[in-house]
Amino acid sequence: MSRAVTFSRYGGPEVLEIVEVPIPVPGPGEVVVAVMSAGLNPIDTSIREGRLQKQWPLSLPAGHGGDFAGFIYRLGEGVVGWKVKDAVLGHTVHGAQAEFVLVPAGNVIRKPEGLSWEIAGSLFVAAASAWAAVQGANPGPGRTVLVHAAAGGVGIIAAQLAKRRGATVIGTASPESFDRLRQLGVVPVEYGPGLQDELRRVAPRGVDAELEHDCDPTIATVDSTNNAALTRIAQLIEDRQITVPVAAIYPLDDVAVAYRELEAGHAHGKIVLSMVPVAYTRQKVHGIDIRYSEATRDAPDRKQGPPTREVLPPVFGHRHHPAPLITVG
Repeated sequence: MSRAVTFSRYGGPEVLEIVEVPIPVPGPGEVVVAVMSAGLNPIDTSIREGRLQKQWPLSLPAGHGGDFAGFIYRLGEGVVGWKVKDAVLGHTVHGAQAEFVLVPAGNVIRKPEGLSWEIAGSLFVAAASAWAAVQGANPGPGRTVLVHAAAGGVGIIAAQLAKRRGATVIGTASPESFDRLRQLGVVPVEYGPGLQDELRRVAPRGVDAELEHDCDPTIATVDSTNNAALTRIAQLIEDRQITVPVAAIYPLDDVAVAYRELEAGHAHGKIVLSMVPVAYTRQKVHGIDIRYSEATRDAPDRKQGPPTREVLPPVFGHRHHPAPLITVG
């Protein structure tokens, strides 16, 4: 048996439950992934609140969450190109927030060795949404692009992609995020009543494109285009060409608390569930440079830089038992 986040009725974070479920058995063309981390996205809330029933009708109780990263645990018949213990990241419509997730083999890509579990497990929706938004804006030298919510999970990737193409990038954000955006070469402006005046000041010739990047439900569809975008952005992060901040890391048991933080709308970066997290005494994991560190159990010391090997979760080799938190501090 294993644990999974489910909901039996539509509603807020209070409807989320952690239940015991059998470990999935893959069918032809499918893989089972032992999940190390699973990111939170606003689209998860929309699905759980019943606002996307037309796109994805659910049979309740249903699994929860879309983004994940982990190790291949089982292979279905006909799956080629993968083997047990391969490190992967990917996406499903619902059910990622579990110790094991069953997905088509085409829903995963290889996890770069230098990519932390926390970022890998929260990347698909943000990367696919940012890529689609930037492709539509066609940024380049001499063009000015306005990115809304530029310090958020999608916006911060979109802003950096537009900047890499040579555009001047202006990003709306709260003042506490201004320094981070400036470090990325983004001109920050505060959203609110004075936004238009501020835009006229920093971009007197106007903006050529505006990126709202609201998550279109079709973005959460795994296809070759999104997988290519995900692969490219994961490589850019590993190569330290793009930064993805992590606002908080929660254990699976705190999934409802994590979604309350997400839905409050004040998180400056991704919020992630870790299946085998380090427990930091009297604090959440905030403010660390997660690009080059791991907050999961058995990961290398953060001062040592990117991991040089993959560390397997306790599910491999023996019967599966939930791993205890490792307390630090």
